[in-house]
Amino acid sequence: MRPFDVVPDLRVGSILEVSGTTARVELDGGITELSRTYEGRVYAVGQIASVVKIHFGRRVLFAYVRLLRMRSDIQLEGGGPPVPPERDQRLMEIDLFGEGVWHANKSTLEFGRGVTTYPLPLQGVYLMSHQEVQALFTAAEQQRGDGEDPMVEIGRYVGAEAAVARANINKMFGQHCAVLGSTGSGKSATVAALLHGLLNQPSTRGSWRPRVVIIDPHGEYAKAFGERAVVYRAYDSSAGGEEVARPILRLPYWLMTGDEFRSLVVGKTEEEATSQNNIVYKALAHSRLVHLKLIEASKSWIDQSPDRAPDDPRPLKEEDAATVAAFDRDLPFPFSLDEFVAHIFEEQGVTTDAKGVVKRKSATESKSHRSILDKLNVLRADPRLSFMLKNHADGDPELAEIIAQFVGEGTANERKDIRIVDISGLPNEVAGPLTAVIARLLFQYKVWQTREERERDPVLLVCEEAHRYVPNHGQAEYEAAQVAIRRLAREGRKYGLGLMLVSQRPADVESTVLSQCNSWVILRLTNSADQEHVGRFLPDSLAGLTKLLPSLVRREAVFVGEAAAIPARIKIRELSEEQLPDSNDIKFADGWAKPPIERAAIEAVVKRWRREA
Repeated sequence: MRPFDVVPDLRVGSILEVSGTTARVELDGGITELSRTYEGRVYAVGQIASVVKIHFGRRVLFAYVRLLRMRSDIQLEGGGPPVPPERDQRLMEIDLFGEGVWHANKSTLEFGRGVTTYPLPLQGVYLMSHQEVQALFTAAEQQRGDGEDPMVEIGRYVGAEAAVARANINKMFGQHCAVLGSTGSGKSATVAALLHGLLNQPSTRGSWRPRVVIIDPHGEYAKAFGERAVVYRAYDSSAGGEEVARPILRLPYWLMTGDEFRSLVVGKTEEEATSQNNIVYKALAHSRLVHLKLIEASKSWIDQSPDRAPDDPRPLKEEDAATVAAFDRDLPFPFSLDEFVAHIFEEQGVTTDAKGVVKRKSATESKSHRSILDKLNVLRADPRLSFMLKNHADGDPELAEIIAQFVGEGTANERKDIRIVDISGLPNEVAGPLTAVIARLLFQYKVWQTREERERDPVLLVCEEAHRYVPNHGQAEYEAAQVAIRRLAREGRKYGLGLMLVSQRPADVESTVLSQCNSWVILRLTNSADQEHVGRFLPDSLAGLTKLLPSLVRREAVFVGEAAAIPARIKIRELSEEQLPDSNDIKFADGWAKPPIERAAIEAVVKRWRREA
């Protein structure tokens, strides 16, 4: 039998009613079991997200199974009288998503998304054979490939295991995407499978060098990419038992904007005093201007002249006064933290009395100043933050060298296409600003590139545990990251900066950011709030697919969006052990079957904890 012929053995029912792209199908009364056998294969009837077909002359309509229910259920919902059991019928609800024409002479299916011809009541509905399902997915990918757009392998289609599921690279990564799934669903393995597919992508356009930056909050991706990745740690962990000491991330405080630096040193309270904000902003502008040698450094308040406010900037040259007055404090010029502190203490911490005499402010008046300086001292004393808060000195890396950590070429013999920023062990109050700095740094770098430079240098930013940086609530400690990633999500695609959001709690990810993703790989979601949240971003015709989410097995996913040939249930491709992130759960039964840990081993852990070994 030729593909897409009318096969009576595959008929399962007839159209009862059509409403837009949704149709209701009455299953044939002769179906006693929800399965059919055809040419030695067993086909399930009514499986959620399985594909059925409707013949319309030479044209074939395709639909997803949304729901299987009894007529009595519908009758009760509508307030009608109950249906006697002997007259009850099984009904199947389906969503039409595409149509095609089979060209037998070429053995090809001409497929198009959307429906131009709608079925009529009493038309037959048929299961798809294994060969037809493969032909459908193949035709859909060819139609969705947009000619020159390359496709990256992501897995296999469920129900057509021989058919490879691919994602359109330009649409997947250039228009933002999300990988969502509960703990244990295979979320990290899915991210690794996508990125390995990118690394191994054959190219006919010359060298193939993806640029990918991963924010890794758990230190799990270092093992997955071997020599193709460089892993940056936020602080020295060579005493923690690692075989190879990893390079320390260079991301100094002076890269921060005024708002980012303020959120770090003022604290995470929701009600920040305006006076504290102004103290930080004035000291920041002053310190940058001192570094640029445009104004005098802070002096002792005893030396202040009575004819000016103690913290007014003093241009070194008269011709620099206009530059000083119009200076943008957010420009990424280095500055000295010591000078920042001196300005708050020596200049902002003093005032003039009615006679013009300079004196130090009272304890009440300087409360905000002391609060900022105390918080900054605490942060500077934390060795985990030395990568960010080490005072700037001559010879420190310049801005170009810092950016090169994420997008630079590397040495001649290296192919470090994946740049992993391991922030495990950092306190939450720093993880947010750090993520904000990286996101904004990459965004500003792309903004100031020329069109030609952007076209040769696209970058993908992967945000693991995205709900930590862009949560769906307004705590101040996350404000800087929310602002940076929100802007990247809205505007990044214009500049060649893509975003991949990865989260186990999509309901906790800011809706504004998640809605900017045009492609989704959704693994098992067991939380009803997460399922409902994801359903808001899917087209109405695909809402039925969310019913699948609680029952998906590990590494199974629903793949929808611009990068998908057609919305489908897929099985993520399996990776070897060395290609997987180090995210396997600890097996309690195996551990408890072994003797307890010895005192010497506990002492070794303590030494690593204290970084003594």
